[in-house]
Amino acid sequence: MKFMKLGSRPDTFYTSEDLRCVSSEVSSDYTIEVSGTSYHLHKFPLLSKCMRLQRMCSESPESNQLPDFPGGVEAFELCAKYCYGMTITISAYNIVAARCAAEYLQMSEEVEKGNLVYKLEVFLNTCILNGWRDSIVTLHTTKAFPLWSEDLAITSRCIEAIASKVLSHPSKVSLSHSHSRRVREDDASSNRAAAASRGWWAEDIAELGIDLYWRTMIAIKSGGKVPSSLIGDALRVYASKWLPSLQRNRKQVGKKEDSDSDSETDVSSKHRLLLESIISLLPAEKAAVSCSFLLKLLKAANILNASSSSKMELARRVALQLEEATVSDLLIPPTSYKSEMLYDVDIVATILEQFMILGQTSPPTSPLRCKKGMMDRRQRSRSAENIDLEFQESRRSSSASHSSKLKVAKLVDGYLQQIARDVSLPLSKFVSLAESVPEFSRLDHDDLYRAIDIYLKAHKNLNKSERKRICRVLDCKKLSMEACMHAAQNEMLPLRVVVQVLFYEQARAAAATNNGEVKMTELPSNIKALLAAHNIDPSNPSAAAFSTTTSMAGPEDQWSVSGLKSPKSKLSGTLRSKLAEDEEIDERFMNQGGGRTPSRFKAFCAIPGRPKKMFSKFLSINRNSNDKN
Repeated sequence: MKFMKLGSRPDTFYTSEDLRCVSSEVSSDYTIEVSGTSYHLHKFPLLSKCMRLQRMCSESPESNQLPDFPGGVEAFELCAKYCYGMTITISAYNIVAARCAAEYLQMSEEVEKGNLVYKLEVFLNTCILNGWRDSIVTLHTTKAFPLWSEDLAITSRCIEAIASKVLSHPSKVSLSHSHSRRVREDDASSNRAAAASRGWWAEDIAELGIDLYWRTMIAIKSGGKVPSSLIGDALRVYASKWLPSLQRNRKQVGKKEDSDSDSETDVSSKHRLLLESIISLLPAEKAAVSCSFLLKLLKAANILNASSSSKMELARRVALQLEEATVSDLLIPPTSYKSEMLYDVDIVATILEQFMILGQTSPPTSPLRCKKGMMDRRQRSRSAENIDLEFQESRRSSSASHSSKLKVAKLVDGYLQQIARDVSLPLSKFVSLAESVPEFSRLDHDDLYRAIDIYLKAHKNLNKSERKRICRVLDCKKLSMEACMHAAQNEMLPLRVVVQVLFYEQARAAAATNNGEVKMTELPSNIKALLAAHNIDPSNPSAAAFSTTTSMAGPEDQWSVSGLKSPKSKLSGTLRSKLAEDEEIDERFMNQGGGRTPSRFKAFCAIPGRPKKMFSKFLSINRNSNDKN
């Protein structure tokens, strides 16, 4: 830290009762009151250097008050001691107060050559602003004198000095104490030191208040030399230092929000301003900040009731890199603590909507091509090479988009498992989130089935139509063997879903061949008993599957018996009649409040929709097997 000493005489100020006096052989002849403190001083040393005091004595001799003195008694005594020739020390911690006080007293060159204003300006420009730490400390102290510092251009000069040092090479900068501890000069050649030195300034400027920090970051960004990733790191450091912890107790926060304390309201407003300022400073580049950091900002935005525009901006940025998020990142608390729901599902739905919109605007997978002549086929032009490059770039982009959708689908299913435990979560929101993911992006439906199972167990009061509705998003063909075994014994699932699972499991068993013969996968004994109880041969599933799936149910009513259109098949007709009978019995049973559905009705509740080609292949396998026999 740089400092400057002025004067040589010892300090002889002392306090007598409520007065501040100077020890001198000459009695005092001038009384001045500053911030409620009276000073008994001498006119000659003060008036010889202070134009304001000269005018006060000539214009109104009885006036002895200095109202609104910048810096208070400390700054006044500093200027008064300078007038008496006493030793004073100027550093980054008090130069702003001394400069403002000297300006107030008009201690300029007009009164005396080389006066205090001149000396302070020289020290500020040649020493303070050339040092990194001194510049930050000086800028930090300007918040106590905002108007004076702006008028004297102290604030702007400090910001420019800090920005210029960040934009210059770190090795050419006088480093701060914190940076000197982290990176030694003799380690600058190592990769670790070089990596650490790139963002050495972030922690130091994080000490500034949000107003000064915002202006400093704007100056750094406008220079165009600092990578956006370092800007993002600096914002993360500042947010972690000043934003309140996101882990909160709902009841305690509720009490704070209910109280009408002005101080608590002011604190909340300051945090909200800080958050919105950080959002406005986020770089436009996609990889500048992590998705986890953006979602933390979104959590803070909900807690602090930030503006809707700030939330939408964060949601849009999160959507750009949603595949990087984790389930815990998406568990955002609701806007109000009074909300019955545990998490803000609507903002996640907005993020998914933005993600899908961005996915639809991805570049095409194939460029337009024109037929060329024989010469164009033999010798490719530069334009053709450019087209191929664009084609390869578009394919990479399309592949990345597809990969990100697969990751997001996995993320959404994990998120659904977490929020499904919330007893206040409406069915419509759960289904809407499940359907927001494209069908092709779910390679399997095991995670989705777990989410549905958790929701059904947490919401046992759902009626039959609601349970059917939530199961419409489930594709039984994409369930693993373990999931199928669990679903077959799940009493909470609709009956039709259970039988769909059984039929698809039999279809998989029929598809397994060994040396040209059908090799049946061993089914659990309870599933075999359930199929056999209704005259379905577990060892010959292809016939049943073929006869009952020659036509698929309509998309409007996948659960209706009327979707079966195979009257010529004897087995299909039998199933249709038993399905109708079972549905009637099941409806009557549910209306009587019978509780759990009897497992003996679970065999005929749905016929899975399956393409004809697949079952014709199964039939041909059966025929080949019979011919060999």
